[in-house]
Amino acid sequence: MVMVSEGEKNMSKELGQQLRTLRGKANLTQAVVAAKAGISVNYYARIERGEENPTWVKIEHIKKALGVKSLS
Repeated sequence: MVMVSEGEKNMSKELGQQLRTLRGKANLTQAVVAAKAGISVNYYARIERGEENPTWVKIEHIKKALGVKSLS
């Protein structure tokens, strides 16, 4: 089992919060974003909750699904 540091947990939570905010601004559901990004809605929901650490490729797909170039 891989141990995750507190800093990594905080980064995952921050990423999730940013995605949730952007999704809300885009007026999209988790299901729509997940479908557009080619991932399961359960996986996307775990990313938003900070429970997953997605790959850079997955983040790029999610950004495209949200219609943004940056997460900031």
